Amino acid sequence: MSHVTDLLYSNGDSRNGPRHPEKVHRPDQPVARKPEWIRVKAPGSPQWAATQKIVKEHGLVTVCEEAGCPNIGECWEKKHATFMIMGDTCTRACAFCNVKTGLPRVLDPSEPVRVGEAVKKLGLAHAVVTSVDRDDLDDGGAGHFAKVVAAIRAASPNTTIEVLTPDFLRKQGALETVVAAKPDVFNHNLETVASKYLAVRPGARYFHSIRLLQRVKEIDPGNFTKSGMMLGLGEERHEVLQLMDDLRTADVDFLTMGQYLQPTRKHHPVARFVPPDEFASYAEVALAKGFLLVSASPLTRSSHHAGEDFARLKARRTALREHL
Repeated sequence: MSHVTDLLYSNGDSRNGPRHPEKVHRPDQPVARKPEWIRVKAPGSPQWAATQKIVKEHGLVTVCEEAGCPNIGECWEKKHATFMIMGDTCTRACAFCNVKTGLPRVLDPSEPVRVGEAVKKLGLAHAVVTSVDRDDLDDGGAGHFAKVVAAIRAASPNTTIEVLTPDFLRKQGALETVVAAKPDVFNHNLETVASKYLAVRPGARYFHSIRLLQRVKEIDPGNFTKSGMMLGLGEERHEVLQLMDDLRTADVDFLTMGQYLQPTRKHHPVARFVPPDEFASYAEVALAKGFLLVSASPLTRSSHHAGEDFARLKARRTALREHL
């Protein structure tokens, strides 16, 4: 029980206030034992420590830490970190997410430059930038995203950039601002199937997210688009296949699929652990439906191996155009 309490409170200290105030009074959910195929490398190597030092020196937040990503040991050992901009506090309260919920602080105008400097110091060939939801801002933080993209370009011109954005729900013109900044990859995760939105992602709208991804291609047909979902939240196979069809209708290039892992007893329970061979089966189906690239495994996450995947994504598009 102490492990759960530590995760529910910021920095493991209840005096700082609850990390998830909206979940504190919810009944505890069972936490299933992880199967043998959910095994990760523990963080703590010298390379991991070097990455952590650069992140902390620049006063930055990473989704690797805030969301409790299981791949942090592997990625940080390679100096691959995913920056989470606009603070560590989200205005949404998704049932699956470990990022802190509450009223965020004002935007830090120095953050874009600090992200750019960290990208340069880490020597990243491909940088991934995500954010908390900022429903409190008129543009949902789109202008800040654009400034971060520009700052990375200025500091490290050869680095390709992937943005993983919120849905910008009811934020007119926000999407256009981010696309105009010319990131190399525009990622927005559906997270789960349509029937699970009310329970899992209540602040979002499934078909709005589909339309958001479709609009990216309408504004900039050359942009690579990407989306991800979690398995193990109680979805049915036919719903997963429908999600694939919906994404292909929006001309999305790249699909990622990973196992949902429950952060605490107050979060949505794991309905089941999907075995690796089932992920492989989904990958085959998704490729047959026309995705340029699919990454599907229990430990797949949106930014896991993002640089290598981007290279493969470009190669697939080039090969397809040459074939045509």
